[in-house]
Amino acid sequence: MANPPQPSLGYSVTAIPSKPDSSTPQPERNSAPPPTMLPGASRFPPPKLQQDQIPSPSLQNPKLLSPASGVKTGSLVPHLSTPPGPPVFTSPVRPAAVPFRTSPATPQPVAFTSGSTLPTSSPPHFSNGSIELQHQVPFATNDFIPFKESSCALFSARKVLKQKKLANVPSLGFGALFSPGREIVPGPQIIQRDPHRCHNCGAYANFHCKILLSSGQWQCVICHKLNGSEGEYVASSKEDLHNFLELSSPIIDYVQIGNKRPGFIPVSDSRMSAPTVLVIDDCLDETHLQHLQSSLHAFVDSLPPIARIGIILYGRTVSVYDFSEESMASADVLPGDKSPTQESLKALIYGTGVYLSTMHASKEVAHKIFSSLRSFGLNIAEASRDRCLGTAVEVAMAIIQGPPAEMSRGIVKRAGGNSRIIVCAGGPNTYGPGSVPHSFSHPNYPHMEKTALKWMENLGCEAHRHNTVVDILCAGTCPVRVPVLQPLSKASGGVLVLHDDFGEAFGVNLQRAASRASGFHGLLEIRCSDDILITQVVGPGEEAHVDTHETFKNNNALCIQMLSVEETQSFAISMETKGDIKCDYVFFQFAVQYTNVYQADIIRVVTVRLPTVDSVSAYLESVQYEVAAILMAKRTLLRAKSHSDAMDMRGTIDERIKDIALKFGSLVPKSKLHRFPKELSALSELLFHLRRGPLLGSIVGHEDERSVLRNLFLNASSDLSLCMVAPRCLMHREGGTFEELPAYDLAMQSDTAVVLDHGTDVFIWLGAELAADEGRSAAALAACRTLAEEITELRFPAPRILAFKEGSSQARYFVSRLILAHKDPPYEQEARFPQLKSLTIEQRMKLKTSFIHFDDPSFCEWMRSLKVVPP
Repeated sequence: MANPPQPSLGYSVTAIPSKPDSSTPQPERNSAPPPTMLPGASRFPPPKLQQDQIPSPSLQNPKLLSPASGVKTGSLVPHLSTPPGPPVFTSPVRPAAVPFRTSPATPQPVAFTSGSTLPTSSPPHFSNGSIELQHQVPFATNDFIPFKESSCALFSARKVLKQKKLANVPSLGFGALFSPGREIVPGPQIIQRDPHRCHNCGAYANFHCKILLSSGQWQCVICHKLNGSEGEYVASSKEDLHNFLELSSPIIDYVQIGNKRPGFIPVSDSRMSAPTVLVIDDCLDETHLQHLQSSLHAFVDSLPPIARIGIILYGRTVSVYDFSEESMASADVLPGDKSPTQESLKALIYGTGVYLSTMHASKEVAHKIFSSLRSFGLNIAEASRDRCLGTAVEVAMAIIQGPPAEMSRGIVKRAGGNSRIIVCAGGPNTYGPGSVPHSFSHPNYPHMEKTALKWMENLGCEAHRHNTVVDILCAGTCPVRVPVLQPLSKASGGVLVLHDDFGEAFGVNLQRAASRASGFHGLLEIRCSDDILITQVVGPGEEAHVDTHETFKNNNALCIQMLSVEETQSFAISMETKGDIKCDYVFFQFAVQYTNVYQADIIRVVTVRLPTVDSVSAYLESVQYEVAAILMAKRTLLRAKSHSDAMDMRGTIDERIKDIALKFGSLVPKSKLHRFPKELSALSELLFHLRRGPLLGSIVGHEDERSVLRNLFLNASSDLSLCMVAPRCLMHREGGTFEELPAYDLAMQSDTAVVLDHGTDVFIWLGAELAADEGRSAAALAACRTLAEEITELRFPAPRILAFKEGSSQARYFVSRLILAHKDPPYEQEARFPQLKSLTIEQRMKLKTSFIHFDDPSFCEWMRSLKVVPP
């Protein structure tokens, strides 16, 4: 495994001295978390960077770098604008049974330590390629750095077991979630020069490296070889090392901005040159068309003046709309039964029409085009209508690419970032290339479907090669044959989303799909200490085979070619230990290289050091149960390709629970039962939610929906993944505050309102007593809607937000996602849902009688059925 060649090392840097804090680090305080949190707060802790890592006043405004942005400064808190004001979360009086982690105690400053300060005349000794660092050499190292967790690199445990046999227990496992494009708050340190890299393995100089002060040489944490720094790291004292950002921060963004590179496009031009082409289904019924038109009009109004769009309709033919005709909607028409010929594309591109235009010039024309759309006029069933979706996407790609470079005489500006094609589909692709028959009963359907799958995948790969992402937004009641369309969006780095209709949720996703910017040419490199083996990676990419052995002698990094680089993505990385670990620490380094939409080349380097331990209890206490649950869920969902597979995977979760209890739990006295380890109590509930939720359970009815959810989950960010595994339950309180509670049916109290965030769906449940009071009901509903909009403000795809009253038929969607804790004895209910203790006897009785009987087991019943005692 190798990585691409890098520019020559050794660029000089101008560093501004900092005021290092040389005080001894203090132990972390076990203080309680603050009682309130912002509505958009993550269920994962934010990154923790030491105060003394800010090198100078000139860098004190944190800079955020993401695929969607260049270098930004200013406010870090998203603007919350939806009235009424943002709700406030309040912690329950007693800790909930499954508390969601809040930020650990404030981290302490880094203390650099050095070895002896005896004379430095003797150079380091080399033995068999390794380094023997003599005591005479002043040597700076970060031996006493407290553990810090980056928001873009989350590990399933903060410690690693030394014993291979226990560390590699497959039921628990070990790994990390890495989000390459995640926006970091506060922003990462930014360096505008080439990085120093290990000449042996290619790893980057980092926060944890050991530095020889006299020579500026640094020791690689991955392969332990000594490297030169072109004299850059030569320092008279260890405090001077604070001047180098890569040696004082665990997250670094190396940025190359400027016109040094050929073809560099200025910021404003590069954004303007990445168009969005709408490819719209022309076979919709009147009701669906009206909703779609409303969403399209709102979409155009939401675009900035410099945004460029194109509009294409498809049915039996492909209509490419011309923005040069202002008085009426005018389009050039191509046949849809076959791929467009070079002659027809040449006539289109070199004609007089304008098919991509900026909003400031053509907004009114776009509105006229959308208003001119007409419903399908023939009396043919939705599934039987001819739709040449594949041909339409081919034409859209040709419009984006424009004339060949050699024929343009230098006057055509190429797209600066990822162009985007957004398909608005109301039915399957049944005409032209990549199509399938109208009916499943067609005698040759399996073969034609297989051919269509391959064609769609090739089209998606072609789009990716031209830096074009294809998103497919489906809506309506007609099945769209997800298995056929999914390869197109997946291979291009896009997404496929299903909607009930073309209304509000569809319109929001249309806007978010166009506004979210992607990095491109992404390459992720993962390096680990020799003791660690990467066994599996799940995420939006594929293994890259790049030969750089001429540059780095022993580059053993795992390289992943990313389809796109976005904030909404993450990689689930499973790891094992190769043998018993002898050293006190193991190291992990993630390096992602990509080009953002402003043509800036970014290299984000994240380096993590984890301590190793012999104690099993110390290891279990360090387990991060949300991360561990997500890793388990992604490994499980990867194998759940069909409904029958999903049923089988539910059985593997049962076996996982039993094995964890056997390996890490304790034996109940005078019994053969094992008690689930108390350190992992929250993990068992998350796995129960996974087992019965929409990803593996029977909540989702249609296999198309399950397939879309599965593919979305396998690539989703850590926050969205956690919500999709286990819903987040928030109870409305008087004054507009919200109390976060375990997702149990005991929260369905008749005088309250509850918000349940399940990732792709957000439910608002109003109790019957509350609903009977119009004033209180309206205020609670408004507060709940505000909360739902705020916590999903940046989420893509945007979830459905559904509101209903207690006792309504829709309430079943809500109940089915909660743990049926009312079936447990009262003492267990109070232990796992302490809020019950605040209710009066009458309220408790009323709550008890309000529940409807279900055959599904409660969490405790499920655990006991596995012969495991609940924690």
